[in-house]
Amino acid sequence: MKIAVASGKGGTGKTTVATAVALTLKKGVFLDADVEEPDAHIFLKPEMKKTHSVPIMIPRVDYSKCDFCGECAKACAYNAIAVVPGKVLIFDEVCKGCGTCTIACPQRAIYEIPREIGVINEGTANNGAIHFFEGKLNIGESATTYLIRELKKFADTNEDVVIDAPPGTSCPMLEATKSVDFVILVAEPTPFGVYDLNLSLQALKDTGIKMGIVVNKYGIGNDDVFRLAEKHDVPVLMKIPFDRGLAAAYSMGTPLTEAKPEMIPEIEAMIERIKSIAGGAA
Repeated sequence: MKIAVASGKGGTGKTTVATAVALTLKKGVFLDADVEEPDAHIFLKPEMKKTHSVPIMIPRVDYSKCDFCGECAKACAYNAIAVVPGKVLIFDEVCKGCGTCTIACPQRAIYEIPREIGVINEGTANNGAIHFFEGKLNIGESATTYLIRELKKFADTNEDVVIDAPPGTSCPMLEATKSVDFVILVAEPTPFGVYDLNLSLQALKDTGIKMGIVVNKYGIGNDDVFRLAEKHDVPVLMKIPFDRGLAAAYSMGTPLTEAKPEMIPEIEAMIERIKSIAGGAA
């Protein structure tokens, strides 16, 4: 079973929940797909073993063939190419490596070269039982979804997979949750938390992916998060209490399962409920 853990904004406790689920499962694959700011390693403490370079193919121009027609610039959806008299300007950091410019060039004057946009760090956690993969985008790069797509290739396995998705409701989150069996949405019971949860529910509702909600910092705010869950017919799977001790443990890199071991049965029950809702066996 593939479970993604997502949230409408950062700071809701998404990584807290994702790592707690992985540690409760005890084994399987963990992907940290928050590639712009991965931090699951702080809690899972993996032993890193190798690093995989992730390149994209970017365009270059053979000026012996180029007639500066501008078709490459017209075809580029990302405005990564501009044609001026006697020169083709290519903005590498904006390029997504889609290859459209190469196809569009009538003179076949564009060829491609690899350029690293980030890395995938590989290791093991929980005494080797959890296979850990962490995507890390190079500073200044914009091909976030491409790196997440490459990271998810390591989820092509019969083992249980937990994916810590990027926060927000844009393309990176949708890429991370694509083709999973279930999405856990982590939300706080505050006006901001409810607003962003609503955005997440709307972003995912047309995908057909089954979802459930974990309410973090339960005890603050109001009950609007539960009313929103009822409105969208999405179950609340678990409530994590607002607890100063949990916040202190989090700041020291202590996972939820260690900071509050009495919650392990609740996490186990949540996983069983997810299996039942998703209709698959983990």
